[in-house]
Amino acid sequence: MAEASISVAQDQLSCPVCLDILKDPVSLPCGHSYCVGCIKSCWDLDDQIGIYSCPQCRQTFTPRPVLGRNIMLAEVVEKLKETGLSGPPAPSPAGPGDVLCDVCTGRQVRAVKSCLVCLASYCQTHLQPHYEAPAFRRHKLVDVVKRLDAAVCPDHIRLLESFCQTDGEFICSLCTMGKHRGHDTVSAAAERTKKQKQLGATQRQTQQRLQEREKELQELRQTVDSLRSSAHTAVQDTDRIFTELIRSIERTRSELTQLIRAQEKTIVIEAEGLLEQLEQEIAELRRRDAELSQLSHTEDHIHFLQKFQSVCVPPGAGDSPSIPVRPHFSPEAVRRAVSGLKERLEDVCREESVKISRTVKQIVVYSLQSPEPRTRAELLHYSRELQPDPDTVNPRLCLTEESRKLTATKELQPYPDHPNRFESYCQLLCQDELSGTRSYWEVEWGGRQADIGVSYRGIARKGLGSQCALGHNAQSWSLTCSAEGYALWHSDVESVVTAPRCAKIGVYVDHRAGTLSFYSVSGDTATLLHRVQASFTEPLYPGFGLANYGDTLVLCQM
Repeated sequence: MAEASISVAQDQLSCPVCLDILKDPVSLPCGHSYCVGCIKSCWDLDDQIGIYSCPQCRQTFTPRPVLGRNIMLAEVVEKLKETGLSGPPAPSPAGPGDVLCDVCTGRQVRAVKSCLVCLASYCQTHLQPHYEAPAFRRHKLVDVVKRLDAAVCPDHIRLLESFCQTDGEFICSLCTMGKHRGHDTVSAAAERTKKQKQLGATQRQTQQRLQEREKELQELRQTVDSLRSSAHTAVQDTDRIFTELIRSIERTRSELTQLIRAQEKTIVIEAEGLLEQLEQEIAELRRRDAELSQLSHTEDHIHFLQKFQSVCVPPGAGDSPSIPVRPHFSPEAVRRAVSGLKERLEDVCREESVKISRTVKQIVVYSLQSPEPRTRAELLHYSRELQPDPDTVNPRLCLTEESRKLTATKELQPYPDHPNRFESYCQLLCQDELSGTRSYWEVEWGGRQADIGVSYRGIARKGLGSQCALGHNAQSWSLTCSAEGYALWHSDVESVVTAPRCAKIGVYVDHRAGTLSFYSVSGDTATLLHRVQASFTEPLYPGFGLANYGDTLVLCQM
């Protein structure tokens, strides 16, 4: 057990550079430890770059760290030496995908370092001369490289040491005197330093983006949990409300059934009383008929005459009540009334179901959307390069600088006739269709007045009416910028915006959420001027207009 413990300790206390037991161990800020001589030799070669890295984890340090002796590690090494310490660990056998040592013969041994000067890879044993022999001290050791030929110039079989900025190629010292003579070349270390800064900037942007996406991920998870909870509550409420509705319908059905049965009972009772009266009257009439018949056959004249006066009362005379018209109950009328109620309920349910479904979809879509951008950096995530539609440009607008600058001129431009061209107003639309997405762009305006907005495709193009002017109809929204201030126009209704004059305006559109926002942009700051909340029913197209000769508007490169 003691020997196993020592073996493990020895492997853990080996220098990653010389692969021997640590001599005068020092620790770097990253936590890895090396022989003081080994790490100094490595960093002496990095002096010309000015960036120092840990050979194990590749963490970089600037400036060169001050090395301090690791006292605890030194004491552990001394105690291990007293217990009997063996030499360097035996070379490890190669596995699948490992780079083989170029010196070992007879067996496959895994290489641990590659030398860019020798253009060879070495195992732990054959690497020792590079740390012990002075002749190898200035050789460049790196982590194992699978293809060392990629670090060699194919023309001169020499180490690639420089970078040709003119051709964007790595070259050797002989290339600088050949086909790359006179080119702008720098050392590979200098190019690395330059690219390292770019890498650092890219890494910072990546980390910032990573943090933003992780935050969005957390917010999305919270949104999903909230959505599930809300959906469960909505289902429970829906079940409860529809259960109450069904109960209400059942109650109405029961009440209607009871009403029909009550009416039936009342009519039947009344009819049964009339039936009894009729039966009694019929019996009496039959009795009288028999009596009259008997009298008509009697032969006694005196008896006939005596009875005649009492029995010859006309039928219907006396106290016999009159029988009313029999009531008539029509089930068809009731069926039509109930069927009409059913159809009206179905129509209401169908109409309301469509509205409820639309509301549910809008709520779900809104819940799953990313948060509204709060800074210009967040707005720029949705930036896009606008492309003006040449078929819509008014002839008094001149497009220059690759269709990025718009100028109002007195001279008519030779644009061909087109049904989509604005005839009277100095306006144009862009080709960019905004539908179901988020978009952001910026423009700079100059002169006396500029209109910046969005429009449906169907905005009128011919004539001088408000139906053609940006912001003065239901088809468009426009921010009017002038020396006097700002105003938001829609459906010919003006909303005054109070803010300092700014030459650069940012426009943000979230078509799905129905949001249109205008910002004043200064440097890296975007300040909200006005936000419109609408329900966009069609795709939107960015649009611009100028009011006076000499006014300009430039679509900014994002």
